[in-house]
Amino acid sequence: MESRVKTTIRVNPKRPESMTKQITDQLTGLIESGAMTVGSYLPSERELANSLKVARNVVRGSYENLVKAGRIQSEGRKGRTVRSSGGRKRGGTSRSATGSRARKK
Repeated sequence: MESRVKTTIRVNPKRPESMTKQITDQLTGLIESGAMTVGSYLPSERELANSLKVARNVVRGSYENLVKAGRIQSEGRKGRTVRSSGGRKRGGTSRSATGSRARKK
């Protein structure tokens, strides 16, 4: 049932863009091309960082960018999965907005 995606991502520290951006761009390309299908699990931060020989915070930054862009979602301890292409997830925004309005002294 669980399918972990084997990625073919490469980073080049000599390129002008950050390694985080390189990873984000390549993962976005894999998602858009269909190489990573909806529901596919991404490698853990540690697995991807070790395979690319980069620090975990580089991979974490990339994953955070993809979550903000609505490309992937966190499944808690299960990992991160590719989201459907339809729209961005903005669940936290409406909750915090209504919560702040509801508070009264």
